[in-house]
Amino acid sequence: MRWFNSADKRWMLMLAWLLLAVTTATEAREVGPSQWHDAMDAFAAQDQAHPPPQKAVLFIGSSSFNYWHTLAQDFPGIPVINRGFGGSVIADSTYYADRIVWPYHPRLILMYAGDNDIAEGATPERVLAAFQAFVAKARKRLPDVPVVYVSIKPSVARWALWPLMHEANEKIRAWAATQHGLRYVDIGPAMLDAQGKPRPELFIADGLHMTPAGYALWIAALKPVLAEYGFHTR
Repeated sequence: MRWFNSADKRWMLMLAWLLLAVTTATEAREVGPSQWHDAMDAFAAQDQAHPPPQKAVLFIGSSSFNYWHTLAQDFPGIPVINRGFGGSVIADSTYYADRIVWPYHPRLILMYAGDNDIAEGATPERVLAAFQAFVAKARKRLPDVPVVYVSIKPSVARWALWPLMHEANEKIRAWAATQHGLRYVDIGPAMLDAQGKPRPELFIADGLHMTPAGYALWIAALKPVLAEYGFHTR
């Protein structure tokens, strides 16, 4: 009989979380090649035409990163890679990590995702489990690379879902506080007005995606975090 040591048990637990998140995510919709085939091919073509920097800051997740077209200009002097793909849920980034995370050997990973998970019917518990699965997979391949979770934002279009999004944020915040190399950044308060409602000027006409004013708030929140990990703007 083989006895498992503590390291074995930790890895078994992390893999269990991964399986749980993948299973729960697929209850909402299929996660796999057919959903994001074109997006992955587009990223591969970009990488071939313009090889991305190694040891950079990797921004991964859904459309709030995907639409951040001024990312490199907003963090001058910091090597950044944007691999947000619109409409994705957390489990999509986990599934495609072998194509849009590991090849870049990032020094820091920033994730914005979970917004679409809630919109597609995921519970806050499922959002937490999906993020834990991403972290578990990242720890297996990139054990020393910090992961920063940018909180789910309050928006005009999805304001009715904000209680669930806020609950998911709080669960991730609490879990992150117990983990080494994991950071939670709360961008919500700055995006709310004095009455606690989303500030309309931060959003384009769809009420979901952000204007430059919205991204300016994110830049202000993220610059100090990047500096803590040794990334300083010019």
